[in-house]
Amino acid sequence: MVIILDGKKCSEMRLELLKEEISDSGLYPHLATVIVGSDPASKMYVRMKHRACEQVGIGSVGIELPADSTTEKVLEAVTRLNQDSDIDGILVQLPLPKQVDAERVIEAIRPEKDVDGYHPENMGLLFSGKPRFTSCTPTGIMTLLKEYRIPISGARAVVIGRSIDVGRPMAALLLNADATVTICHSRTKNIAEELKRADILVSAIGKAHFIQPDMVKPGAVVIDVGINQLDGKLVGDVDFEKVSGIASAITPVPGGVGPMTIATLMENTFRAAKVKACNSA
Repeated sequence: MVIILDGKKCSEMRLELLKEEISDSGLYPHLATVIVGSDPASKMYVRMKHRACEQVGIGSVGIELPADSTTEKVLEAVTRLNQDSDIDGILVQLPLPKQVDAERVIEAIRPEKDVDGYHPENMGLLFSGKPRFTSCTPTGIMTLLKEYRIPISGARAVVIGRSIDVGRPMAALLLNADATVTICHSRTKNIAEELKRADILVSAIGKAHFIQPDMVKPGAVVIDVGINQLDGKLVGDVDFEKVSGIASAITPVPGGVGPMTIATLMENTFRAAKVKACNSA
């Protein structure tokens, strides 16, 4: 019988524990979000993050910039937040409009406030095996695997997608946990054969129902990062109904990876506040 990896339940449990930790710490962490434009999905994600802040006792500030903002305008907002001693974590909601240089914006965030884990310094620390802040979605996935006691060490893991926000850091985290890791992408040859070797399969390519049962090894653990619209419904990269028949464990969409991403962001923000408090003591 397949195990449903319930990210919603796991995240609620972790947020409740985090709320207690923050209350006992005497600290009042603050997260700042920056959103450029009015993309409905981005606005929804930012609202969810602010709601989670309120739930656990983290203060939050939201900066909204018009869709035609220049890179310089976004950098000005980031600089102000860098200099604000009350702000522990900064999150710039991606994707940014095409005219904004996302790389420059991410590099402008002070690494110790980069609770999304995208700054090159934090990425470098992750790939060197000494992570500070790691990307929230991959870290949330690792937490979910740990909560369900799914063995990673020695497992063959395949990650589909090589993005800087999910694919690459996901591979690094799995490698740091002693998995044997393969990254597949749009130029991978015989991709179905590669996928079928996976004990742990993580899909983050954004193609609705791309993963079919003939691509999955019987008994594999399947993690679906995809969020896609299909026939008016929210679905993942994995054909859940079909693949759940042969997987040993699988995440649903929605209710799988998404809630863990937000829980990890809250945990990273609290960690940033603790580090700041230690450094200023």
